[in-house]
Amino acid sequence: MEAVVMAVAVEFLLLAGAGSLAGDEAREAEAVRALVARLLGPGPAADFSVSVERALAAESGLDTYSLSGGGGARVRVRGSTGVAAAAGLHRYLRDFCGCHVAWSGSQLRLPRPLPAVPEELTEATPNRYRYYQNVCTQSYSFVWWDWARWEREIDWMVLNGINLALAWSGQEAIWQRVYLAMGLTQSEIDEYFTGPAFLAWGRMGNLHTWGGPLPFSWHLKQLYLQHRILDRMRSFGMIPVLPAFAGHVPKAITRVFPQVNVTQLSSWGHFNCSYSCSFLLAPGDPIFSLIGSLFLRELTKEFGTDHIYGADTFNEMQPPSSEPSYLAAATTAVYEAMIAVDPDAVWLLQGWLFQHQPQFWGPTQIKAVLRAVPLGRLLVLDLFAESQPVYSRTASFQGQPFIWCMLHNFGGNHGLFGALEAVNQGPKAARLFPNSTMVGTGMAPEGINQNEVVYALMAELGWRKDPVPDLVAWVTSFADRRYGISHGDAEAAWRLLLRSVYNCSGEACSGHNHSPLVKRPSLQMNTTVWYNRSDVFEAWRLLLTSAPTLAASPIFRYDLLDITRQAIQELVSLYYEKARTAYLNKELVPLLRAGGLLAYELLPALDEVLASDNHFLLGSWLAQARAVAISEAEANFYEQNSRYQLTLWGPVGNILDYANKQLAGLVADYYAPRWQLFMQALGNCLAQGIPFQQRQFDKNVFPLEQAFVLNSKRYPSQPQGNTMDLAKKIFLKYYPQWVAGSVIDQPPLAHILPKL
Repeated sequence: MEAVVMAVAVEFLLLAGAGSLAGDEAREAEAVRALVARLLGPGPAADFSVSVERALAAESGLDTYSLSGGGGARVRVRGSTGVAAAAGLHRYLRDFCGCHVAWSGSQLRLPRPLPAVPEELTEATPNRYRYYQNVCTQSYSFVWWDWARWEREIDWMVLNGINLALAWSGQEAIWQRVYLAMGLTQSEIDEYFTGPAFLAWGRMGNLHTWGGPLPFSWHLKQLYLQHRILDRMRSFGMIPVLPAFAGHVPKAITRVFPQVNVTQLSSWGHFNCSYSCSFLLAPGDPIFSLIGSLFLRELTKEFGTDHIYGADTFNEMQPPSSEPSYLAAATTAVYEAMIAVDPDAVWLLQGWLFQHQPQFWGPTQIKAVLRAVPLGRLLVLDLFAESQPVYSRTASFQGQPFIWCMLHNFGGNHGLFGALEAVNQGPKAARLFPNSTMVGTGMAPEGINQNEVVYALMAELGWRKDPVPDLVAWVTSFADRRYGISHGDAEAAWRLLLRSVYNCSGEACSGHNHSPLVKRPSLQMNTTVWYNRSDVFEAWRLLLTSAPTLAASPIFRYDLLDITRQAIQELVSLYYEKARTAYLNKELVPLLRAGGLLAYELLPALDEVLASDNHFLLGSWLAQARAVAISEAEANFYEQNSRYQLTLWGPVGNILDYANKQLAGLVADYYAPRWQLFMQALGNCLAQGIPFQQRQFDKNVFPLEQAFVLNSKRYPSQPQGNTMDLAKKIFLKYYPQWVAGSVIDQPPLAHILPKL
């Protein structure tokens, strides 16, 4: 009974806190009307009536929307908040008009007249929050964005019902003010900050210095962006989460305050202490509360507040002590610094630390952290709940409210992946957990712009009390909406993908692409997958056969390229297995044949087809970074930051290929040269009768990898070639080999696609 009362009290605290965040109904309605005009154009927008009415949520206290009208009359969209109204609009466009909104593009062909809503449809979300982002998303995906790109993202967020999201841009400018006021020099501050592509890990205390310093213009631009981001989020009634002080400080603090009590933490991510081993203030040191309150006061003075703040003290870093008293004190110090400035503060904590280091975070240590903050004032993100939930082994986070999150993606990698059944069932299971304190669902990918079907499902689940009853039917409808037309072959392709690449299950599921294609070659590479590769190849064939009907759709062309990319990724694994077997059997000719096809034919073909779509261009990626600069020197600096993140991640390959991408230019000038060198090395070893030495190969390949990072070669930022023709060409060359059971012989079976 006590636990039930606790859960109700937690929910009450969160809902009560939200009351002060209501904002202005008229402003939110106007923001949604402007969104409709951006999305559909001013003409079609006139067919929609939008209003925001808090009274809609009077009974449940939860975001609610109502749909009515259409069929010759204006479609009436009402929401208890701007977010709810936008989610209602999206529901109408999706379910009544068959439209689709995604990162890769939108399909917004509206039927005329607009379909009628047969009877008024009212929907309330089952929980208070629909959360979005991961601290790492800021670096892996958002780092080089301008306002135009941010505007599109916020539109996507609100249409998908997101009402709680990180807003962490510009914080280094605030930190600079605080540290200058405390007596640090500008050079000491410059030395502390990481470069733009690595700020996420500087903010969590994992790194310092690496990739820096930050130019003065960076701070100005980020302040400008943050103001616009916050204004737009708040205009919809969305709650932005601002950063707070977690306890990490520059080493130079010890110069200004020689008696300060700090502990140097251990290294992180294979970096030495030149770039990691951050300094953590002792929770009892008076400087802790001073810095924490100075920062939050300056931050809220600049940006205002919505009273929810994020901070992560021990993200992937072992605390200096496992004593519960220390962990409780460290947690209390962070929270008390918040409430010293904002008595209504709620702390948003990424629960990744409990999942990432379970050997350290036992029940006693977890309890010490969670109980150190008053119930309802710590909001925990169960970050990887679709695969490795923490709530179920922590008594629902010891009574603290939590958000069930789907992490899904690591490093912003490309690669078809999903655990859709686990995602579909997970939120309800968490709600039904004994004495559950779940208060929301969330999407927390490290990187975006991939696997859009996964995020479409997760966003929909934020408004569902129960799982989607039939995922096969759901994904079939998804394909129809995505392309704006029903096509049997395209639907069948998506059903095959659902049962294969999107059907990962178990704790081993991780959206981190470890394909040999994007990893430094060795003889110990793992090529096993959780699905039948024949499903991928057959889905590839089916999409190609639907091309004559669907080719006009940019989203279809994007998907065709993406599955072609995936098929080539599978073929790389198969060719690698052939080459490795030939080497181990000391068969030189088969080794040269398989290795030559992989390194000199397959990878160039991949690069060529990637170059046909602007979503897969290294040139576009680097151009975004250069566009932030105000000088050529800055542009070169930002570009090098970006190249490092994509490849070496550190000066000596510290987290090598973690953020791998499959981009035209990156394949040709980074992945392919590595594979060419590897196959040459294996061939030489067989020819000379000597064993392959991995350490020597690593030493030889590193200059190639480093040369790519330090190179100033310009890459096209506009697509080249025809996706359809290139995909067909690759298919006709390699698919018959799969059917014939061999990835080496190449019989002329072009008749497989007679209609193309």
